[in-house]
Amino acid sequence: AQFALLETPGLTAPATGVVISLPEVGEPKLNRLHMRAGRTPDPSRDDEVVVNETFAEAHRFTLGSSFAATLNGRRRDLTIVGIALSPEYIYAVGPGDIMPDGHRFGVIWMSERALASAYDLEDAFSSVSLKLLPGTSEREVMMRLDSLLDRHGGHAAYGRKDQTSHAWLDHELDMLNNMSRTLPPIFLVVSAFLVNLTLSRLVSLEREQIGLLKALGYRNAGIVLHYLKFVGVITAVGIVIGSLIGTWLGSYVTGIFADFFRFPFLLFTKSPDLYVAAAGLSAFAAAIGALRGLREVVNLAPAVAMQPPAPPVFRRTLPLSLSAAGLVSQPMRMMLRNVAHHPVRSFLTAFGMSLATAILIVSLFTKGTMEQLVDVTYFLADRQDATVSFFEKRPREVAFQIARLPGVLNAEPYREVQVRIRNGHVERRIMIRARPRGAELNRIIDADLRPVVLPESGFAISDMLAKILKVRVGDTVEVDLLDSERRTVSLPVAALVEDYLGMRGMMDEEALARLLREAPMANGVSVSLDKNRQDEFYAAVKAMPVVSSLALQTASLATFRDAVALLVTTMSSIYTGLAAVIAFGVVYNNARVSLSERARELASLRVLGFTRGEVLGILLFELALLTLIAQPPGWALGYGLAWIMKTNLAGELMRVRLVVEPATYVFASAIVITAAVLSALIVRRRVNQLDLVAVLKTRD
Repeated sequence: AQFALLETPGLTAPATGVVISLPEVGEPKLNRLHMRAGRTPDPSRDDEVVVNETFAEAHRFTLGSSFAATLNGRRRDLTIVGIALSPEYIYAVGPGDIMPDGHRFGVIWMSERALASAYDLEDAFSSVSLKLLPGTSEREVMMRLDSLLDRHGGHAAYGRKDQTSHAWLDHELDMLNNMSRTLPPIFLVVSAFLVNLTLSRLVSLEREQIGLLKALGYRNAGIVLHYLKFVGVITAVGIVIGSLIGTWLGSYVTGIFADFFRFPFLLFTKSPDLYVAAAGLSAFAAAIGALRGLREVVNLAPAVAMQPPAPPVFRRTLPLSLSAAGLVSQPMRMMLRNVAHHPVRSFLTAFGMSLATAILIVSLFTKGTMEQLVDVTYFLADRQDATVSFFEKRPREVAFQIARLPGVLNAEPYREVQVRIRNGHVERRIMIRARPRGAELNRIIDADLRPVVLPESGFAISDMLAKILKVRVGDTVEVDLLDSERRTVSLPVAALVEDYLGMRGMMDEEALARLLREAPMANGVSVSLDKNRQDEFYAAVKAMPVVSSLALQTASLATFRDAVALLVTTMSSIYTGLAAVIAFGVVYNNARVSLSERARELASLRVLGFTRGEVLGILLFELALLTLIAQPPGWALGYGLAWIMKTNLAGELMRVRLVVEPATYVFASAIVITAAVLSALIVRRRVNQLDLVAVLKTRD
């Protein structure tokens, strides 16, 4: 495989391509192509190529379309004869980029003879893929392969888990798995709490009827079965509706993944065991929530149940001066007294609303978190406009040559080397990037989001890597150098870096040069550009045969927002919608049950001369008070749940910093308050329709 600059219609900046050979006879034994259209190149033709589907779609290429490529410093016109997918490039990301971008990166397959001729590699190869026999030690094979190819200038071998497509696919599946282990249990707990609150208050409301049934000879089992049927019907309806919505959402999310990762096909499988498991979990949550209410049914003695419940112990709820001065109205005093005289009920009601606020916060916080990731990565740490990479390392003075190109305002060289970092039995393969002291385009950011000066000795590593290796600043780690001279060195960890994409190490360029026993070299140059002269810069880069790729920061940012940010925020939006429904259910259920519990009291007040507005105010003031009281605990609980979710989503390829913006708290509370207002409107209608005679009749 070799990198090349590509010239495509409608794109002024050069794209980057990786050119891979195809055998002249038959198909590759590994990484076999899945042809979407056309055929493989004719071995006798040097200009025929197959391109990956993402690249073809981005540029609207069809069979017979052509584009230019700079191969080994020579410009060639290439004709597309096939469009394909490859298991090696289901996640096709170019050098210097983070996300796949079909406009900026393409995979090109040529016949082996044509590629060897273009790069002067007859009877040679630049990369090799191996399939191991079952039970073979991958590490042992890699060590022997490195030893075999070292004298030929081979780079270090790596396993399947470090292959880009496999690593990102694993990461995304782990992220979805962790989200499914974090948010759905929260929803199930809230649902169980809602069932518990509803059934317990319903049993309390119907205690006289329960006592009468027991006195007439009904057994506990029959009465319990009645309430179980009530819970069962609600659960069954929820399971049916949830299954329909879940099927639609599953198909939708699968479609997003099909666009994100390029598979020949990706289908949402309507597996029966999936629906059975979901229904079972829902029924289990409902059963757990019903236990308390059912236990109250069993424990109710007929003689006690048929009597009105004992009135709560009276105690003063307001200072006498407030009441005497008329600062608190009579309906307000009645509302406050009712809240104070039923502390358990009031607490459970407020706690339910706090849970509603919390699940909204944990569903909404990802937006602010993703914006924080973007700010730190693209504006605080990596502030360049473009990154120029070379085929081979070059003297660091190449930065002066790049700086003289039209439109370049600043240029900073960097050197990257592959290493294997180890502490005890834990090791990871990473890239160490060296940059000049005082670099402004590529900066190191610490946990407080402040720039850090590179240490003269030792190196800085990602905070995530430090946690995996279980090291702190001042500890020493073993580093296997995998480029140039192969040897193992011990380096002190001099600083920890706050980064969110991948894991890496950073060093001062002079320190790395001493470590590698060579003069300061550069793999590439980061540049800032004059926006008015970008086209001139692109043309100059295209004319440089030593340049292997050009990465643009604005394009990378746009692709990131369209890819990962879209995927994460889509999942967040789905969970936010579910959370909003649950929040409304919690608030409305509390208001509706409160009305049922106090219907006789409210009707009595109407008979005594209270207006509809005053009667309604007693009920709604209580709802408003509990809703407002519930918000601060809901914020705290939501922050804690967001921290749990952030921790579970942290991975080696991507992680986030917990950021819950004030707007998130405001929006979550606004949804709960809106649910309270809608519930109040419904309750108001029911209060206005109260049949005073029917309500005041003795229920037994």
